[in-house]
Amino acid sequence: MEANEVQELQEHAEHGEHDRMLRPVALTMTFLAVLVAVVTVLGHRTHTEAILKQDQATDMWGEYQAHKIRANETKLTSDLLGVVAIANQDRAHELVKGYAEEKDRKAEETKEDMEKAKALEEAVELAEKKADRFDLGEALLEIGLVITSITLLTHKRAYWYVGLVFSVVGIVAATLGVLLK
Repeated sequence: MEANEVQELQEHAEHGEHDRMLRPVALTMTFLAVLVAVVTVLGHRTHTEAILKQDQATDMWGEYQAHKIRANETKLTSDLLGVVAIANQDRAHELVKGYAEEKDRKAEETKEDMEKAKALEEAVELAEKKADRFDLGEALLEIGLVITSITLLTHKRAYWYVGLVFSVVGIVAATLGVLLK
Protein backbone atom coordinates (compact mmCIF):
# COMPACT_ATOMS: atom_id res chain seq x y z
CA MET A 1 0.00 0.00 0.00
CA GLU A 2 1.44 3.36 -1.01
CA ALA A 3 1.92 6.31 1.35
CA ASN A 4 -0.63 8.45 -0.50
CA GLU A 5 -3.21 5.66 -0.18
CA VAL A 6 -2.67 5.55 3.57
CA GLN A 7 -3.07 9.33 3.80
CA GLU A 8 -6.25 9.16 1.73
CA LEU A 9 -7.64 6.42 3.99
CA GLN A 10 -6.82 8.52 7.03
CA GLU A 11 -8.67 11.51 5.54
CA HIS A 12 -11.68 9.32 4.81
CA ALA A 13 -11.56 7.95 8.35
CA GLU A 14 -11.40 11.47 9.82
CA HIS A 15 -14.39 12.45 7.72
CA GLY A 16 -16.23 9.38 8.97
CA GLU A 17 -15.46 10.37 12.55
CA HIS A 18 -17.86 13.33 12.30
CA ASP A 19 -20.73 11.27 10.92
CA ARG A 20 -22.01 8.54 13.28
CA MET A 21 -23.42 6.49 10.40
CA LEU A 22 -19.97 6.28 8.83
CA ARG A 23 -18.05 5.24 11.96
CA PRO A 24 -18.50 1.49 11.30
CA VAL A 25 -17.34 2.08 7.74
CA ALA A 26 -14.19 3.87 8.92
CA LEU A 27 -13.52 1.10 11.42
CA THR A 28 -14.05 -1.51 8.69
CA MET A 29 -11.60 0.33 6.45
CA THR A 30 -8.99 0.38 9.20
CA PHE A 31 -9.43 -3.34 9.76
CA LEU A 32 -9.24 -4.04 6.03
CA ALA A 33 -6.08 -1.94 5.67
CA VAL A 34 -4.41 -4.06 8.36
CA LEU A 35 -5.57 -7.27 6.68
CA VAL A 36 -4.24 -6.07 3.32
CA ALA A 37 -0.85 -5.40 4.93
CA VAL A 38 -0.75 -8.82 6.62
CA VAL A 39 -1.79 -10.72 3.49
CA THR A 40 0.70 -8.74 1.41
CA VAL A 41 3.54 -9.72 3.75
CA LEU A 42 2.42 -13.35 3.71
CA GLY A 43 2.34 -13.29 -0.09
CA HIS A 44 5.81 -11.77 -0.36
CA ARG A 45 7.27 -14.26 2.11
CA THR A 46 5.67 -17.17 0.31
CA HIS A 47 7.00 -15.99 -3.06
CA THR A 48 10.46 -15.77 -1.46
CA GLU A 49 10.05 -19.28 -0.06
CA ALA A 50 9.14 -20.60 -3.51
CA ILE A 51 12.24 -19.00 -5.02
CA LEU A 52 14.51 -20.41 -2.32
CA LYS A 53 13.01 -23.89 -2.64
CA GLN A 54 13.40 -23.72 -6.42
CA ASP A 55 17.06 -22.81 -5.95
CA GLN A 56 17.52 -25.77 -3.60
CA ALA A 57 15.81 -28.09 -6.10
CA THR A 58 18.08 -26.82 -8.87
CA ASP A 59 21.12 -27.47 -6.69
CA MET A 60 19.88 -30.97 -5.89
CA TRP A 61 19.32 -31.75 -9.58
CA GLY A 62 22.90 -30.56 -10.20
CA GLU A 63 24.10 -32.97 -7.53
CA TYR A 64 22.02 -35.71 -9.11
CA GLN A 65 23.64 -35.04 -12.48
CA ALA A 66 27.13 -35.07 -10.95
CA HIS A 67 26.48 -38.45 -9.31
CA LYS A 68 24.98 -39.78 -12.53
CA ILE A 69 28.04 -38.66 -14.53
CA ARG A 70 30.44 -40.22 -12.01
CA ALA A 71 28.45 -43.46 -12.03
CA ASN A 72 28.62 -43.53 -15.82
CA GLU A 73 32.38 -42.89 -15.78
CA THR A 74 32.84 -45.72 -13.27
CA LYS A 75 30.83 -48.08 -15.48
CA LEU A 76 32.84 -47.09 -18.55
CA THR A 77 36.13 -47.65 -16.73
CA SER A 78 34.91 -51.03 -15.47
CA ASP A 79 33.82 -51.99 -18.99
CA LEU A 80 37.16 -50.90 -20.36
CA LEU A 81 39.01 -53.11 -17.89
CA GLY A 82 37.03 -56.07 -19.16
CA VAL A 83 38.15 -55.71 -22.77
CA VAL A 84 41.80 -54.63 -22.66
CA ALA A 85 44.80 -56.92 -22.27
CA ILE A 86 45.88 -56.75 -18.64
CA ALA A 87 49.24 -57.88 -17.29
CA ASN A 88 48.09 -58.21 -13.65
CA GLN A 89 44.78 -60.11 -13.66
CA ASP A 90 44.43 -60.15 -9.84
CA ARG A 91 44.76 -56.39 -9.64
CA ALA A 92 42.29 -55.97 -12.51
CA HIS A 93 39.72 -58.14 -10.70
CA GLU A 94 40.16 -56.03 -7.55
CA LEU A 95 39.60 -52.86 -9.56
CA VAL A 96 36.52 -54.30 -11.27
CA LYS A 97 35.12 -55.36 -7.90
CA GLY A 98 35.83 -51.87 -6.47
CA TYR A 99 34.18 -50.23 -9.46
CA ALA A 100 31.12 -52.46 -9.04
CA GLU A 101 30.80 -51.41 -5.39
CA GLU A 102 31.30 -47.78 -6.39
CA LYS A 103 28.65 -48.13 -9.10
CA ASP A 104 26.15 -49.50 -6.54
CA ARG A 105 26.95 -46.68 -4.11
CA LYS A 106 26.55 -44.04 -6.83
CA ALA A 107 23.25 -45.59 -7.92
CA GLU A 108 21.94 -45.26 -4.35
CA GLU A 109 23.18 -41.67 -4.06
CA THR A 110 21.59 -40.83 -7.40
CA LYS A 111 18.27 -42.30 -6.28
CA GLU A 112 18.39 -40.30 -3.01
CA ASP A 113 19.26 -37.10 -4.87
CA MET A 114 16.35 -37.60 -7.25
CA GLU A 115 13.93 -38.15 -4.36
CA LYS A 116 15.20 -35.03 -2.57
CA ALA A 117 14.97 -32.94 -5.74
CA LYS A 118 11.42 -34.13 -6.44
CA ALA A 119 10.41 -33.36 -2.83
CA LEU A 120 11.86 -29.86 -3.18
CA GLU A 121 9.97 -29.36 -6.44
CA GLU A 122 6.76 -30.38 -4.67
CA ALA A 123 7.55 -27.81 -1.97
CA VAL A 124 8.00 -25.19 -4.69
CA GLU A 125 4.61 -26.06 -6.17
CA LEU A 126 2.97 -25.83 -2.76
CA ALA A 127 4.59 -22.46 -2.04
CA GLU A 128 3.46 -21.16 -5.44
CA LYS A 129 -0.10 -22.32 -4.79
CA LYS A 130 -0.06 -20.60 -1.40
CA ALA A 131 1.39 -17.43 -2.93
CA ASP A 132 -1.38 -17.44 -5.55
CA ARG A 133 -4.00 -17.62 -2.79
CA PHE A 134 -2.34 -14.78 -0.91
CA ASP A 135 -2.15 -12.66 -4.08
CA LEU A 136 -5.82 -13.27 -4.79
CA GLY A 137 -6.72 -12.51 -1.18
CA GLU A 138 -4.67 -9.30 -1.28
CA ALA A 139 -6.33 -8.14 -4.50
CA LEU A 140 -9.83 -8.87 -3.21
CA LEU A 141 -9.14 -7.16 0.11
CA GLU A 142 -7.83 -4.09 -1.69
CA ILE A 143 -10.91 -4.04 -3.92
CA GLY A 144 -13.09 -4.39 -0.82
CA LEU A 145 -11.22 -1.56 0.87
CA VAL A 146 -11.62 0.77 -2.11
CA ILE A 147 -15.31 -0.04 -2.56
CA THR A 148 -15.87 0.42 1.17
CA SER A 149 -14.19 3.83 1.02
CA ILE A 150 -16.73 4.91 -1.61
CA THR A 151 -19.30 4.73 1.19
CA LEU A 152 -17.60 7.68 2.86
CA LEU A 153 -17.95 9.74 -0.30
CA THR A 154 -21.49 8.76 -1.27
CA HIS A 155 -23.03 8.04 2.15
CA LYS A 156 -24.65 4.94 0.60
CA ARG A 157 -24.29 1.79 2.69
CA ALA A 158 -24.67 -0.43 -0.36
CA TYR A 159 -21.02 0.23 -1.19
CA TRP A 160 -20.05 -0.82 2.32
CA TYR A 161 -21.87 -4.12 1.92
CA VAL A 162 -20.37 -4.78 -1.51
CA GLY A 163 -16.93 -3.94 -0.10
CA LEU A 164 -17.54 -6.36 2.77
CA VAL A 165 -18.45 -9.13 0.32
CA PHE A 166 -15.19 -8.64 -1.60
CA SER A 167 -13.31 -8.51 1.67
CA VAL A 168 -14.83 -11.71 3.01
CA VAL A 169 -13.94 -13.53 -0.22
CA GLY A 170 -10.42 -12.09 0.08
CA ILE A 171 -10.14 -13.29 3.66
CA VAL A 172 -11.30 -16.76 2.59
CA ALA A 173 -8.73 -16.84 -0.23
CA ALA A 174 -5.91 -15.80 2.13
CA THR A 175 -7.06 -18.30 4.75
CA LEU A 176 -6.97 -21.07 2.14
CA GLY A 177 -3.38 -20.02 1.46
CA VAL A 178 -2.54 -20.49 5.14
CA LEU A 179 -4.35 -23.83 5.37
CA LEU A 180 -2.89 -25.30 2.16
CA LYS A 181 -0.67 -28.26 3.04
